[in-house]
Amino acid sequence: MTLRSVAAIALALTFACPVLWPVRAAAQDYPTHPVKIVVPFGAGGPADVYSRVLAQHLTEALKQPFVVEDRPGAGSIIGTDAVAKSPPDGYTLLAMSNTHTTNESLVPNKPFQLMRDFVPVAGINYSDLVMVIHPSVPAKDLKEFIAYAKANPGKLNYASSGVGTPYHMAAELIKTMTGTDIVHVPHRASGEMRNSVIGGHVQMAFDAITTMASNVKAGQVRALGTSAALRSSVLPDVPTIAAAGVPGYESTIWLGIMAPAGTPKAIVDKLNAEINKAIARPDVKEDWGRQGAVPLVMSPGEFDAYLRKDIDKWAQVVKSAGIKPE
Repeated sequence: MTLRSVAAIALALTFACPVLWPVRAAAQDYPTHPVKIVVPFGAGGPADVYSRVLAQHLTEALKQPFVVEDRPGAGSIIGTDAVAKSPPDGYTLLAMSNTHTTNESLVPNKPFQLMRDFVPVAGINYSDLVMVIHPSVPAKDLKEFIAYAKANPGKLNYASSGVGTPYHMAAELIKTMTGTDIVHVPHRASGEMRNSVIGGHVQMAFDAITTMASNVKAGQVRALGTSAALRSSVLPDVPTIAAAGVPGYESTIWLGIMAPAGTPKAIVDKLNAEINKAIARPDVKEDWGRQGAVPLVMSPGEFDAYLRKDIDKWAQVVKSAGIKPE
């Protein structure tokens, strides 16, 4: 090797190292001030509730406040867009769900693209949905409800927390599979949706079993079926929708964390490790299990693949159900 070659390599390293060292140092010291987790859904829903649990554990582990900020509206678009436009420094994170993967095909003209403008960080959990009706509806089980809906096309309403949410898509899926005509009434947030069916303003809704189970047990609504392949331990007396009259039906709600595209990989990896550590804690798993939620432990790469698969899945549902893009 010539003296000139050695000098060239040394010069290259001199310029390269200052670029790498600050990034490594920033990741090692992260976080040095409060971190915001934006929840683009209403207060009291699963994303809000579980983000607060996660924030508490991250605050304890990383010695800086992790603060949850609810920014609902437009089926998650408003809060999500705000995060997309935030600096990619790890201090603004997005709590997201399968609303986001559905919206990739349902809302093509939104101001961001999920897999372009965000980087996957970690999963949080997944849980069943439960299909409920107001007690005034003259149906004791799912088959009776389907028969009643077919006898009254366009006269029944169902609530959701917005277009593209798991609640909306679960209802559209069952409409497609049963050939029923039930009118969609979107609400701003899941709390409003919940109150709407409990109050009898709409006749039916899908909701996360983690939040609606107590209302079922209190007799405020009647559960017709749960949405996963197996019965839920939270509502063991309620059959699955597939077993109750719609073979092959399955739908769940899941939650995760993403960050703006460009967030340093070292920070993403650090967050992933701490999130996975938090949701794998025995006390967290036990508490969530009682509510019907299962931790979703994945690496950033595994979560990326999970998201892309879900985007494809819901694109097919949107197409087969004939749901018009917004």
